[in-house]
Amino acid sequence: MNYILFDGTVRNALLPFTFTRPVADIRVGILTIREKWEKYLGYTTTTLTEEYLMDKYPMVEMEENIMINASFLPNEVLAEMVQSLEENQAIFYGDEIIAFYTKDTQEEVDFDSYEAIEYTEDCLRVENPWDIFKNNDAAIREDFELLTADRVSQSIPSSVNVIAAENIFIEEGAKLEFVTLNASTGPIYIGKNAEIMENSVIRGPFALCEGAQVKLATKVYGATTVGPHSRIGGEVNNSVLFGYSNKGHDGFLGNSVLGEWCNIGADTNNSNLKNNYEEVKLWSYEKEGFVKTGLQFCGLMMGDHSKCGINTMFNTGTVVGVSANVFGSGFPRNFVPSFSWGGASGFTTYITKKAFETSRIVMSRRHVEFTPEDAAILEHVFEETKKWRKE
Repeated sequence: MNYILFDGTVRNALLPFTFTRPVADIRVGILTIREKWEKYLGYTTTTLTEEYLMDKYPMVEMEENIMINASFLPNEVLAEMVQSLEENQAIFYGDEIIAFYTKDTQEEVDFDSYEAIEYTEDCLRVENPWDIFKNNDAAIREDFELLTADRVSQSIPSSVNVIAAENIFIEEGAKLEFVTLNASTGPIYIGKNAEIMENSVIRGPFALCEGAQVKLATKVYGATTVGPHSRIGGEVNNSVLFGYSNKGHDGFLGNSVLGEWCNIGADTNNSNLKNNYEEVKLWSYEKEGFVKTGLQFCGLMMGDHSKCGINTMFNTGTVVGVSANVFGSGFPRNFVPSFSWGGASGFTTYITKKAFETSRIVMSRRHVEFTPEDAAILEHVFEETKKWRKE
């Protein structure tokens, strides 16, 4: 069977993270949504997404296909239901479509003619940017069970101060000495060739993905995910770094999400709680205004390739777009459009030529190529977000 993950109706609500990737490639827990589905299904998947993303994320259609709504995170029951789908059948969660069977000869899909199968159990779903950190606790626990079942962890070094060792899994090549791991509050997963430097204190649930690094004397509260080849330092609480991003110095990052290729300057802090303790509102690209999150704690949402200088201060509920560069004293506004250059005193446009030069340098340091497909995606984002910048 051929499985295709589609963006569904939440794509615009999940901006800025879906400017540069399909919904399926959002990381929540240890794995991306795509990686979760592939683990459960035992098959590789392709993606139905925005046209400008399809050169990098192409769709493969075969004679028989099962389309899966990528905003839903799989579990064992749901995966079995998806695998059992037959012609003219679809799975619904309330009014929302989860998955349906289709053939390449179908010109259109009429769900009124389908047999509707109801999924009524609990499941995790990512519908808004804040759902990424909000669901991270449960997602880490589910991924931990999925990845470690019937496997044996590498030994915990004798110098490590450990609580609840049975909830810790260490992959081959990971390095850690003279650190404290408290897995009594949730599992701790340490990926292949990852490193935790001395005097760091980590409380689960926590995921340190392949090649990622925790710097000296870092304090980490769950539920936090450090994506592949990312670095953290200072104090981090309930945050998700997708991959190849750095928050390597002192300063606080809490209830936040960083895309890929982000860099947080030394002593940067974000607020995750308003002084009056009211519900946090967050900029919505879909609504083109601020929307209620239903959360008291909500920090920084930063799109791919964005960066900030030393001692930057971010207000509660700040959204930074793609390829923005924020610096200077004072609090910048709590919505920074993509390709903005500046800070509290004002912004100018960060032209693509200069932004791409930086991206090539940054990515080459990690032996990753900045491809023509990457450039085309960012060019599209530059044009799409022009209306929010003061040119």
